[in-house]
Amino acid sequence: MAISYPQIVLFGDSLFQASVDVSNGFSFQAAVQGQVLRRFDVVNRGFSGYNTSNALSILPQVFAPPGRGVPQLAYLFILLGANDACIKVPTNFQHVPIDRYKENLDRIINHPIITAHKPKIFLVTPPPLDEIRVTFLDRANGHPRAVRQTKNSAAYSETVRQVAAENPGVTLIDLQKALMDKAIEMTHGFDPAKGAVLGDPESGVRGYLEQLLPDGLHLSPEAYRIFYELVRPHLGSEWAGTPDVERVGYVYPDWRDAPWLKEDEHLRGESI
Repeated sequence: MAISYPQIVLFGDSLFQASVDVSNGFSFQAAVQGQVLRRFDVVNRGFSGYNTSNALSILPQVFAPPGRGVPQLAYLFILLGANDACIKVPTNFQHVPIDRYKENLDRIINHPIITAHKPKIFLVTPPPLDEIRVTFLDRANGHPRAVRQTKNSAAYSETVRQVAAENPGVTLIDLQKALMDKAIEMTHGFDPAKGAVLGDPESGVRGYLEQLLPDGLHLSPEAYRIFYELVRPHLGSEWAGTPDVERVGYVYPDWRDAPWLKEDEHLRGESI
């Protein structure tokens, strides 16, 4: 019977779906896979446009209960909320009220199929929003106004922090804070202490969010690098600090220990 690699699953919306892209020189998914190569398979289950209701409804089809031939779900990263946070307009129907959003996140991380695998669970805050850019693009696409708003999106990110804090064993990855901190750092002369928020029409300043969120919502390669640096320290504890850090945890043995065909055993020598 074939041996399955344990899995690291990226479960979410377009922010995970697009993490496989290499066209701009950096792929978040490839970086994660490179870090755990031969130990885990990184599986992309990002669904563009999905909200938590969509994700919860398909969860039993995406994840199988533990069983013979079913890969172990070892790590689960959940990034949902950018679509739940859409406001109600006649041209968009992705909105999920914030209280329902919180309930859906809780149901996902405590779903019996998920908990049966006993994975390490990571909740990721949706990134900041550049409402100034989003407003321009949404109107160009036929919406009467911006489908997303900076302050509303920030409230959904805060909800993720609450859910992570309320569920023991769940780790928070605060992408929203990391990207906003970077944007503020790189926007010279901008003082958030005055109450202004980058990307908010009230401030009128996009600042460095322009580099991190080219369309106001989705991540640039630089933003994905920042995301990866948040995730990287949480991977590899299984073999960190072991005497042979390069090979511990391989699903299949290193070539020095790999089995040979019986008829080829005589060819096998000693390696230094």
